[in-house]
Amino acid sequence: MNREQLTQDLPVGGQAVIEGVMMRVPGKIVTAVRAADHQIVVREEAYDPLARRYRLLSLPVLRGALSFFEMMLIGLKALNFSADVARQGEKVEQREDWREQLALWATMIFSMGLGVGLFFFLPLLAAQLFSLQENALEFNLVAGAVRATLLILYLWAISQWREIQRVFQYHGAEHKSIFTLEAGAELTVATARGFGRLHPRCGTSFMLIVVLFAILIFACVDSLFPLVFGHTQSLFERFATHFVVLPFIAGTSFEWLKFSGKKRNAPLVRLLSAPGLWLQRITTREPDDDQLEVALFALRRALDEEVEANPSC
Repeated sequence: MNREQLTQDLPVGGQAVIEGVMMRVPGKIVTAVRAADHQIVVREEAYDPLARRYRLLSLPVLRGALSFFEMMLIGLKALNFSADVARQGEKVEQREDWREQLALWATMIFSMGLGVGLFFFLPLLAAQLFSLQENALEFNLVAGAVRATLLILYLWAISQWREIQRVFQYHGAEHKSIFTLEAGAELTVATARGFGRLHPRCGTSFMLIVVLFAILIFACVDSLFPLVFGHTQSLFERFATHFVVLPFIAGTSFEWLKFSGKKRNAPLVRLLSAPGLWLQRITTREPDDDQLEVALFALRRALDEEVEANPSC
């Protein structure tokens, strides 16, 4: 049994950003970024998810769909902050006005539109060329294969950029830090170094779960469509019906991701989680000590531990 199998699932998540890491714990989000002068610049904010504030929104699947959109906004804010640090150094104002909110929503809408076009409409168009419209399962198996291939190629392509490689190193640092916390070990660089960089609750795994689960759900939707409307969908009708059930797929995938984190040591769960962990070999890299230090700094601040403003390794 490796060290990661001795860990327990905790409600802690994170995201790599430009030269830094965002850590999220119940009630708080902390983003720590290494500035050009080697100082660690920090942004802290309260975090109270909708599912926690409103009981109806905490229902399984629904909470997952809401969490997906909340995490997109939180992630974009953290990325914008890290980009500001990269441009301005450590003198970054932590302000949030209507213009910033508008820019965040515009960026999220654009990103979602690009993602939907590339990973959902294009695979449908490709599957249409095989003239499989009458067989819902075969059509969606082909579309799913195209979608998975596009996802892997996209991640591999961006992983060749030097700047993205550093982000992926911080991604590895984020995972190692969380593993260290989940093991109940001391949150130090030396301790975190000994843990792995592939975590069962990673966003990379989530993307792959969505791609695979979509095959089954879309096949069911496509099979029901002729029974309800009396004809096989056109390409745009198929796209529209798939788009409508996308929040359900995201929510269900979120529930599986949470379950796989809690049951990470069960043999069947480990087997089913393996493809997502393999894909993380592209989106994570081994971090150096400076990068681990930033990730641990963010985590310790999120946990309200006392940490120095400019810690040393």
